[in-house]
Amino acid sequence: MPADQIILFALFAAVFVFLLWGRWRYDLVAFIALIIAVILGVVPTSDAFSGFGHPATIIVALVLVVSRGLVNSGAIDVITRKVTALDLKLSRHIMAMSGLGALLSAFMNNVAALALLMPVDLQAAKKKERSPRITLMPLAFATILGGMITLIGTPPNIIIAAYREQNLGEAFGMFDFAPVGLTCAVVGIAFVAFFGWRLIPRQDSDKNPGKDLRDLDDYIAEIVVTEKSPAVGKKVRELDPFAEDADVSIVGLVRKKRRFSGYARHVEIQAGDVLVVEAGPQELDQFRGSLKLEFAGESRHEKVASGGMSLLEVVVPQNSLIEGRSALSLKLLLRHGVTLLGVSREGERFRERVRRLKIEAGDILLLLGPTERVEEVANWLGVLPLAERGLSVTQYKRAGLAAGIFAAAIGVASFGGLYLAVALAIVVAAYVLLDIVPLQEVYHQIEWPVIVLLGSMIPLGTALENSGGTELIARGIVDLTSGLPTMAVLGVLMVVIMTLSDVLNNTATAVVGAPIAVEVANRLNANPDPFLMAVAVAASCAFLTPIGHKNNTLIMGPGGYKFGDYWRMGLPLEILIVAISIPAILFFWPL
Repeated sequence: MPADQIILFALFAAVFVFLLWGRWRYDLVAFIALIIAVILGVVPTSDAFSGFGHPATIIVALVLVVSRGLVNSGAIDVITRKVTALDLKLSRHIMAMSGLGALLSAFMNNVAALALLMPVDLQAAKKKERSPRITLMPLAFATILGGMITLIGTPPNIIIAAYREQNLGEAFGMFDFAPVGLTCAVVGIAFVAFFGWRLIPRQDSDKNPGKDLRDLDDYIAEIVVTEKSPAVGKKVRELDPFAEDADVSIVGLVRKKRRFSGYARHVEIQAGDVLVVEAGPQELDQFRGSLKLEFAGESRHEKVASGGMSLLEVVVPQNSLIEGRSALSLKLLLRHGVTLLGVSREGERFRERVRRLKIEAGDILLLLGPTERVEEVANWLGVLPLAERGLSVTQYKRAGLAAGIFAAAIGVASFGGLYLAVALAIVVAAYVLLDIVPLQEVYHQIEWPVIVLLGSMIPLGTALENSGGTELIARGIVDLTSGLPTMAVLGVLMVVIMTLSDVLNNTATAVVGAPIAVEVANRLNANPDPFLMAVAVAASCAFLTPIGHKNNTLIMGPGGYKFGDYWRMGLPLEILIVAISIPAILFFWPL
């Protein structure tokens, strides 16, 4: 094996290991790997940053901004409210929400589609007094499935289309993915709506699902003891009657930045002490009122709040500003006047102070602040509210205009009148000029870690292909399936790519899988299109783990899911997708 192949395989192996480890964010891992490859000479210096100008990278960035414009205009909200106004039974509710999620995901970023529908689904669960864990996973999976329908629905499709253009002379069109993607989406949604949701574990069946949405995991929060509180002079254990009345657990006491060991049951409480408690938002407020306690920063908030105080529950998506950082490091209270009151993470109890705790993707945060400021700060942090969005944030008069501009651009691009990236750039420019997406929001909406990941992985993937590495992998797949029909080769390729996507970023998986697909086709003297389609489908279908796709991570906290809950519905869904997609691929894209 040549030296450049050895270096590149070692780099890719290191990237996969570090991505699985999760200690460092994937964009940093990919960028470091690229720099090492350039230093070692396996990626030419002239090509080092070619990935950042790659069409796939540009299109992904533009789609994110367009998605925000469709949301801001109210075009999406109009459709959402008509569907969710229906009072449906469970299976029909899942079918309606999943179908809507898939439809939205086909034309906008699937993370944005889930972010729009998740609060609505949570409200429906509360109204019907059922656990949200029953419906959130089907919704998340449906938004992933819907992304496969069009070119712009998911980054793997964009990457596959761009690779085809570079290597075969012509990209896949906007709706070339639709025959296979729509087939998979329809069958997949029917499965999750009628059968899949029954496979989700019901650990919370003994709880009252009609109570607070966060019954599944209460918050770890801190409440300050004021001088006028009747708790002053009492021992912590003497507050048990108050805690029981409010359904609150006292789990610690902090004095002058030092936390007492254990639960501090026999410590006498002083003014200025901080009680560490585990409870839901309503219970926290009740406990605070019964003992005349105070939320951290409450006095400061009241001095500046003209419209009252608000508690806001939010979920932390991957790559949000607060992920991997603490409220203290962001100076959330000092600079922005909002308190991180509590954190919920799968029922975990923390030794760190809440304001010093490093936040992880999937955490549920309880924010406290002036009503007019708390939502603004939530947007700045990049977190997503768990309550249904208010009507005031949208511009309904521009819904038709925003949708019309987008539809016209897609139509022109679909018929070859404009290059897709140019058409999307025109939409972004129009949205900015019409103030549908304010100029200051444009750069905030672009998911820069994904852009860095793409910009770094594309040169590495090209180098692996040029070195003969992808040919080596393709030869291994062909040799493994020697004597078997082409359908079996497609199946093996899909299983390999799907397995990688379950543990790695789907964007990185598509970058690696595209050249392998073409090499396999070349070795079989077959049309490469069905193999590229197989990679596109497999890279998108990550249903086994909460880390395989951002949407899986996003529902983990609100749904109260554990790591091992996903495969129960995800494994049969992945098997079904492989079984359905291969005949569909061979029918619509013959060898």
